[in-house]
Amino acid sequence: MSIEPSLDLPSAQQARSRLTQQRILEAGTVLLEEGGTEALTAAAVASRAGISVGSVYRRVGDKDRLIAALQRNMIDQFRADIVRRFTPLHTDPTTRVAAAVAGITETFEAHKRLMRVFVIAGTTDPAVARAGSEASVDAGRVFRRFLEPIAPMIDAPDPEVRLDFVFRLVHGACVTRVLNGERFESEQPLTWRQLTDELVNVACLYLLGMPTQRSASSWM
Repeated sequence: MSIEPSLDLPSAQQARSRLTQQRILEAGTVLLEEGGTEALTAAAVASRAGISVGSVYRRVGDKDRLIAALQRNMIDQFRADIVRRFTPLHTDPTTRVAAAVAGITETFEAHKRLMRVFVIAGTTDPAVARAGSEASVDAGRVFRRFLEPIAPMIDAPDPEVRLDFVFRLVHGACVTRVLNGERFESEQPLTWRQLTDELVNVACLYLLGMPTQRSASSWM
């Protein structure tokens, strides 16, 4: 969903419109992080952004459209972060796997507050769930494409199936962490870094038959 201003606006007016649009997105993001979708009202966004309520409605319409715009903005940032992180300093197989896994976990951690809001919203809003699913599928494609060079080293009839499963495993662990924190399913504490290290080891064992010897952070 686009909330871009019309292209026939004068350039100065376009710039003001883009600035107002950015203020709306930033204000809406803060409100979602602080109070979830219940806190997201036109009046609250207008107050936080320093604009009129009418400006909010003119730029984004109703609350559903605003949520969709905010979700798309987060998804765009999420994807850009993943692509940026999928750049290992070395090219050996275990390093590439470590970079891929850490790329997912670190991106989830960076966006955990807003991600939690949209995961919860998706349980009752089909449009939010659909956009989230599409973004997750796209992230999986990026993940598998990044690991394509190690596919010949995977001892399995269909290496693509194993790559897909590793992504599902990492993605699922991150969603659970975002929703429930580090102690929900166990009394043992497990930080994001520890979670990343263990997922890297599991992925390397499953895909390559060998564990890593260092923490994931040292591979990046």
